[in-house]
Amino acid sequence: MKPKWLTLSLIVLLLAAVITAAGIGAMSIAPGQVVAILLHKVGIHLPVTYDEGMANVLLHIRLPRVVMAVLIGAGLAVAGASLQGLFRNPMADPALIGISWGASLTAVAVIVLLSSQPYLHIDALIPRYYLLNVATFAGACLTSLLVFRLSKIGGRSSIITLLLAGLAIGTLCRALTDLTTYVANDEELRTATFWTMGSLGGASWTSVASLLPFILIPLILLPVVGKSLNAYALGENEAAYLGINVKKLKNTVIILATLSVGASVAVAGIIGFVGLIVPHMLRSMAGSDHRTLLPNCALLGASLLTIADVVSRTIIAPAELPIGIVTAILGTPVFIALLLKQKKQLRHTTS
Repeated sequence: MKPKWLTLSLIVLLLAAVITAAGIGAMSIAPGQVVAILLHKVGIHLPVTYDEGMANVLLHIRLPRVVMAVLIGAGLAVAGASLQGLFRNPMADPALIGISWGASLTAVAVIVLLSSQPYLHIDALIPRYYLLNVATFAGACLTSLLVFRLSKIGGRSSIITLLLAGLAIGTLCRALTDLTTYVANDEELRTATFWTMGSLGGASWTSVASLLPFILIPLILLPVVGKSLNAYALGENEAAYLGINVKKLKNTVIILATLSVGASVAVAGIIGFVGLIVPHMLRSMAGSDHRTLLPNCALLGASLLTIADVVSRTIIAPAELPIGIVTAILGTPVFIALLLKQKKQLRHTTS
């Protein structure tokens, strides 16, 4: 499919997903009513009837959750695609290689520390969110640097060492998270469980505001380095010959990708596989040109997580299934398919 038509299709898919997701719930709101309520806020009045209760539910409960799903889905997908371009490996998912677990560890540590040390309590809600964002960013950044260095052999990152390094660092971070929760009280334990399974249940306009700058900056800047990632796919030396500052490119991608992953973990916990399956689906449809791949990843990632969130809050209603479980069920078959593809390519190379 031509990139222009693919992008237009993804925009339509995202709009449909947002309008449908905003209307599904205990109080059903028709798509026409959703559009009418939203347009009314910008001064456009449609001949569609709705009551004040519908508008309040949509604007104060549903819409923050949908906006958060859009931001996190877009951020995780773009982070995954850019890390895959940097590692030159289609399996470099932020959760799979341990980055999300590193972010989760620092988030849980900060929560337990703030709860156990009353003099460190921050009563204002936004500063607490931003403190969690900084902590998760630090954890994600440190983890990604460790995995990146451990995976390099002779200056190149191999698939086996990448996955093993991610598995080792992720397992260590998960063990330290379990250790932290083991000494936590019941309230802290419930919060830590939320971080390890992922959920958008705590969405509000406040949490959206805390997330927005940390997601928007990577979403704007990572596509800018798409041309450099295309050159980097040829090899580090070849990219340097083409005038690419390889060291600056690596630092830029790692910092921006971990900024996006860290902010997502800070407000929604670990949501895996979005950064894995979205780039894989788009590469199979429109190729690996990062100049178009990264913006399209943002659109499809936002749509996919919005739909996954609808599934998580309706499939066992009135209870709610953690969204991390939904994305894991969707992503595991894709990961197995990627492994089988890699195995087939390796067998073809060695035969």
